Amino acid sequence: MTSTNRERGSRSGSGRREFLRTVGTAGYALGVAHVLGVEDFLGASGGEVSIATALVRPDPSDPWAIEERTRTVPADWYAAVTKAFELNRRLARTGVTGYLGSAVVPGSYDDPGAAITVDVSARDFDQTLEFLETIVDEVAYDVNVIERGEAATTQRDGGQFRRVAHVDDGRVPGGVACRAGYSRATLTPTLYDPSGKRALFATASHTFGGTEPATDELVLPLENGQAVPIGRVYADHAIEDVVAVAPNSPYRPDSVIAGPTRKRVRGQFTRLGLADLVAREKSLTKVGAKTGRTAGQIEGIDAVTSLTGESPRYGQLRWGDERDMADGDSGSVSFRADPAAPDRGVLVAGFNNARTWWPGQNYIWGTAAYRLTERYGYHF
Repeated sequence: MTSTNRERGSRSGSGRREFLRTVGTAGYALGVAHVLGVEDFLGASGGEVSIATALVRPDPSDPWAIEERTRTVPADWYAAVTKAFELNRRLARTGVTGYLGSAVVPGSYDDPGAAITVDVSARDFDQTLEFLETIVDEVAYDVNVIERGEAATTQRDGGQFRRVAHVDDGRVPGGVACRAGYSRATLTPTLYDPSGKRALFATASHTFGGTEPATDELVLPLENGQAVPIGRVYADHAIEDVVAVAPNSPYRPDSVIAGPTRKRVRGQFTRLGLADLVAREKSLTKVGAKTGRTAGQIEGIDAVTSLTGESPRYGQLRWGDERDMADGDSGSVSFRADPAAPDRGVLVAGFNNARTWWPGQNYIWGTAAYRLTERYGYHF
């Protein structure tokens, strides 16, 4: 299997095609007003606008009380990023032959702009490239050509699975191994469902796929070799590759990620919150049951992938390095310390469901937390 890469524009330099080309011109003002809305634009003091970057639970004892965290950012950056979001979704919904996926890559605050990375099939490259000109011509874009064929079979052995020593108080943290049948994965910290005010376990949906015999029971393996059933499937969201599990008494999920140090989860990043992290070149961290703690940079947000399954997966997060994930890490979450209160806990960015298996690209990918909130109301 081979791969080639061609680039259409670049993320810097005179050849870049940007949505916002000239700061301070009438065209710039009209463009920003169009994206922000006239009222927001007129209220943006000094060319700035306030964005929601996170949903935070200020009181650990009340998981249903959520506060919106905001940050002031340059208006031209905001306009460029939101325009890229719009065009990326439009591209994904066209159904053009050869389109395999795409992602938005925000620029920095010092160099406002945004690019779209587009994955296309080598067989349909010429046809797809011509079509791209009519869809994403308003922003810079890069094209990655993927030769579809047999998937790579190399796997990373991350060593022994990280198991829970004991659950005397019934609380089970995220970042540790779980099992459905013989299939192993990693637990997330508590996933909250406001519609029923339920605190749920969660992991990757594919953990339950093809289990023999079929089961909807989630099991927690312990260090002493025993295993205890901690819950049954409450809701299976196969497209997002997330399964929510209702706990069996006396077990209950904990809003903690186990690891070298325990991390208390306070909430999650929004879509624009992830864009803000990219603009400030901030990394993410995960704790998987197989490979443990790893960290890496964000490669793309609000991504779409059509490489697996019959339906496109929206709201995907690309980050890190494929070597940072092994079989058994699926279901872990990526996270970062709360920017406003780093000593008080972390915010979840998204799930880790898979790693790239094709040449030319190298990252971990999975559903972002904001996607589950938008579709099902869940939050961390």
